[in-house]
Parts: sequence; C-alpha cells; structure tokens
Amino acid sequence: MAEHPDRTPGSAPTRSASRPAGTFKVGTIAGSDVLISSTWFIVAALIALVLAPAVEEVQPGLGALKYVAGVAFAIVLYGSVLLHEASHAVMAKHYGFQVTSITLHFLGGMTSIEGEARTPRQEFWIAVVGPLTSIAVGAAAAGLWFVVPGGLIGMAVGGLASANLLVGVLNLIPGLPLDGGRVLKAGVWRVTGNRHTGSIAAGWGGRVTAALVLLWPIGMEVFLGIEPQVVDFVLAFIIGLFLWTGASASIATSKVRARLPQLRPRILARRSVMVPEDLPLAEAVRRAQEAQAGGVITLAPNGEPAGLVNEAALLAVPQERRPWVPVSSVTRTLEPGLRLFADIDGEQLLAAITKTPATEYLLLEADGSVFGVLVTADVEAAFQRASH
Repeated sequence: MAEHPDRTPGSAPTRSASRPAGTFKVGTIAGSDVLISSTWFIVAALIALVLAPAVEEVQPGLGALKYVAGVAFAIVLYGSVLLHEASHAVMAKHYGFQVTSITLHFLGGMTSIEGEARTPRQEFWIAVVGPLTSIAVGAAAAGLWFVVPGGLIGMAVGGLASANLLVGVLNLIPGLPLDGGRVLKAGVWRVTGNRHTGSIAAGWGGRVTAALVLLWPIGMEVFLGIEPQVVDFVLAFIIGLFLWTGASASIATSKVRARLPQLRPRILARRSVMVPEDLPLAEAVRRAQEAQAGGVITLAPNGEPAGLVNEAALLAVPQERRPWVPVSSVTRTLEPGLRLFADIDGEQLLAAITKTPATEYLLLEADGSVFGVLVTADVEAAFQRASH
C-alpha cells in the first residue's frame, strides 16, 4: 500500500517547487502536503459501482444515491489510507527526516521522504508503523461494528474493518515495494551490515510476491473452489505488475548503488592551477598546459578562490582573442554548492551534483585548502563504468 522510494542519502531537505502532474493539494499533515492523484477518482467510481448492489440490498429504494454511498465509503476508506501514510510521515520526522508530501493514488498511498534511513532500526520503524496503524484502525472498526446500528453504517464500519485488517496484513508481506519488504530489508541489513544486500533480498521477495499475485486467480479455483472472473485477472495483473516493477527497480538501484563507493573524488579530480581573475586567458591556458593541469581556478584579490574556468566557454573563445580577454570572462563564480569536500563518498557526491548542477566543482580538503577540480563529465564516465 505504501511506497517509500529509495533516495540518495546526504541530499539536503528540499520541498518541491511544484506538485507532480495530475495531483492536487487537499491539506497538510505534520507540515507535509497531502495530495490526491487524479487516478483516485477512478478508484472512487469503481468502488461505487462494485458496492452498488450491496448498498441496494442493505438499503432498498435509494436509486442513484446508492452510488453516492459508494463514493462516501471510498472517501472513508482512503481516510484510513491517509492515517497509514501519516504514521510513516510522523515516524520519519521523529528520526529527523523531512517529508515533502503524502499522495493518495489508485493503488493506495505514497509518502515522499527526503533522505534514507541511516540504521536498520530506523528502516524498521518507519516501515512497520504503517501496517500496524492499519491493523489498529481495522481492529477499532471491528470493535465498533458490534455497537453501531445496522444498515449502511454497519456495512461501512464492517467494510472499513475488513479492508484495514487486510491492508495491514498484506503490507507485512516481505517484499518490496510493500512495507514488509522494508522490514525484511532492515532485518537483512542488521544481520549482514550491508543495506544494499538487504534491498536486493527484499527486492527478490517482492518479485516472488508479484508472481504469486499473478497466479492468485488460478489459486482461487484450485484451493477455494471459486471460479475467477475477468476482473480478478485484471486486478491480479495490475497489482502483480506494480509489485514486479517496484521490486525490480529496487534490485537494479541497489546493485548500482553498491558500486558507487568507486566514485572517489580524490581519484577523479583533475590537477589545477590557480591564477588571478584579471590574468589574460591566453596566459592562464599556458600555465595550465605547462603544469599539465585539467582545471583552472581564479583567485580574488584577497587570494581566496573566486571561480572555476568553464572548459566549454574557454574553447568557444578564438585563439586570437585570448590574449585580450581576462580569464574571469569564462569562469563561473564559486557558489556554496560548487565547493565539495574531497572525501565525500559516491552517494554523497551524486547527491551534491544533483542538488547544484554544474560542469566543474572545487574540491577542498577538510581544512579548507584546495585539492583540485572535479569535472562532471569525469564523474558521469566513472558512473557508467560502475553501472556495468
């Protein structure tokens, strides 16, 4: 029911400037936007159609209002889904993560959390609290069912109880992208000490779950003696495809991320030279060639690094003009995001580059001294090598 896509750790908390296409905001919970996908209306319509005969049986004579009752139940049901997702959000905030949004969609809900669990314990509790909330809501509704009047109210309370208990139990199945997959990931991570091994194991659990879902309509007839309908095959295909796609993406991502430590800025950095901002471009190029340097750093009058020469901009300046233009004309001013420490690991490196896109970055030692220049093209090439 809940999705919590892996995000690159070390990325700074940021709130999306715009909502995802096809969603609209209906409120906030714990400081996070609550969004509804346009696909939710498809679910509401389907629920209204499926429940219409049962509503007519419980409360005859409603006419078209029986569909309104179905939509009302869909709203109540997704209110419990929102509680499930909100519990993920509250637990994530408890551990210091920013939650940008909670989205309700066709297959349930998704909580967008900035960053990733730093320990197996955090992974476990952020994941398991959702199913536990659904089970608690289901148990409360089941208890309430014995005291509420019959009719539509009794039908709604009973449906809410069964739906939440089912969602809570199914979400504990140990396979990504279900919450139970993250619980399994936390366990394997705790035992092996490797988060990527945990993700891969949970991804395979998700693939097995997807295969079982696809076979479920056949199992209905073999084990329960119930003849499957066309809708059973359609739903099994949609849910199975969702699970298989999410699990496969997690496996692929984890395999790549396991190799990311190979992206070491100290190895990828280019030797650099430092020159005054007002130095003629031709002289700056001559000094770089003489030092066999692949990067040029400009210095402010106070001797502090001020900018990085952009290689593309440099090559665009004709040879005959280079003696007459200052090197500062082809530099990018050093914004905070362009200064990186040379000892950051591969995932932090990719997070930093994604946050502040540029073609060159200044690499610094822990004491603030200059180590060299990191060129994005070199990082991309190393990433491609690590991905194969």
